[in-house]
Amino acid sequence: MSDLPIIQKTYDLVKWYVPILNRLPRDHKFLLGDRMVAGLYNLLENLLKARYEGHKLPRLEALNSQLDVLRYQSRRRTGVRRTGARRYTLIPTPSS
Repeated sequence: MSDLPIIQKTYDLVKWYVPILNRLPRDHKFLLGDRMVAGLYNLLENLLKARYEGHKLPRLEALNSQLDVLRYQSRRRTGVRRTGARRYTLIPTPSS
């Protein structure tokens, strides 16, 4: 069974974002950085679990709020150290 595109894109996001979070200043790395890393891995884990479930919608709806939290944490992180506009656009946003 091949991975769904969202799983591959989330994996790529984790692979790209974790090293960036590890370079946060020490006072932010151990609170904001650790929370974001845990949230990213939790997101990936739950997407993998949803792939095998018959009723995916409840799990995916719960992940939507988790994505929102990660977006706000990413905005907060941009205030800690300047993040270019190009990097910020790689973080998924809800489609209207």
